[in-house]
Amino acid sequence: MSVYQNASSCDIIKSMKTITLGSTGITTPQNAFGALPVQRVDMQTAVEILHRAYDGGMTFFDTARAYSDSEIKLGQAFGPFDGLRDHTYSRDKIFIATKSTATTPEKLIADLETSLRNLRTDYIDIYQLHCVKQCYRPGDGTGLYETLLEAKAQGKIRHIGITAHKIGIAEEIAESGLYETLQFPFSYLATERDVALVETCRKNNVGFIAMKGLSGGLLTNARACMAFMLQYPVLPIWGIQRLSELEQWLAFFDDPPAMTEELAAIIQKDRDELLGEFCRGCGYCMPCTVEITINQCARMSQMIRRAPSKDWLTPYWQEEMLKIEKCVNCGACLKRCPYELDIPNLLRKNLADYKEILSGKVKV
Repeated sequence: MSVYQNASSCDIIKSMKTITLGSTGITTPQNAFGALPVQRVDMQTAVEILHRAYDGGMTFFDTARAYSDSEIKLGQAFGPFDGLRDHTYSRDKIFIATKSTATTPEKLIADLETSLRNLRTDYIDIYQLHCVKQCYRPGDGTGLYETLLEAKAQGKIRHIGITAHKIGIAEEIAESGLYETLQFPFSYLATERDVALVETCRKNNVGFIAMKGLSGGLLTNARACMAFMLQYPVLPIWGIQRLSELEQWLAFFDDPPAMTEELAAIIQKDRDELLGEFCRGCGYCMPCTVEITINQCARMSQMIRRAPSKDWLTPYWQEEMLKIEKCVNCGACLKRCPYELDIPNLLRKNLADYKEILSGKVKV
């Protein structure tokens, strides 16, 4: 099984396709907004970006309680009209998904109520258990699934979703019949097992929300990333924090890319260079007990070769990389990493490579 289709076998795509997320009935363009990065910009900028996204064709917006004030910014952008913007937005035309990392019913209820207030809405289209370590089920003793069912019965949430990073857990979820959507990392660095998961979701009528379509910033060719996604029944959510970034995704509404031999070659080159043990920069490993910026330092070798290298050779990053020498092998990051990477050794490999670059022995 190939993780991308033969370029000659693809039909020419003439307009942005829509996708229906499994049994939810939610139909939206196959080009959606990931709101994690808007927590990094001020309110005015965030609202401007969110309005432009909707006006440009995006109708699905994904956020989470864990993304600091991201929900608040979505609420400001799309909540009830308050005279602070030039027009209002129809709530029934906007699909909002958010998430909770709660592991108890009490925390889940509190998170849900906070999300409703932040988003300035009386219902959430898809409410997701976030970055789970198991497939939560009725009667498993946690009470989480029963709490979701009660919230749905009350009309506070319309559909029950879940997000996972570990393939085995995701496979169990996809086969469980309990969740209407599954959010999972998916990009053109996907393995055959990842692609098989997409098919399992399709077969079981589970909507597949594709996160990390840029693999944490390692992938930089937007057309190749979009062309890959459009081959599969998935909804990609692109993390956006700048209008310039947004515009390249919005351009695909009028000019969605089909897979070509040129794009297939770009994908294959990246797969040859990146597949294996690589950090996606998710940050779940943090904080480090000796203050190493793990989610950047553990992928420095890739970033310094795939972005302007001068940005990663500054005195600041030299100092950050040298913190790796302080690693005490406490194991905290190992327990947190959803991809089960050997982080201490990965850090040391990146540091050794970085020193070779600094010394001029390796050219980038």
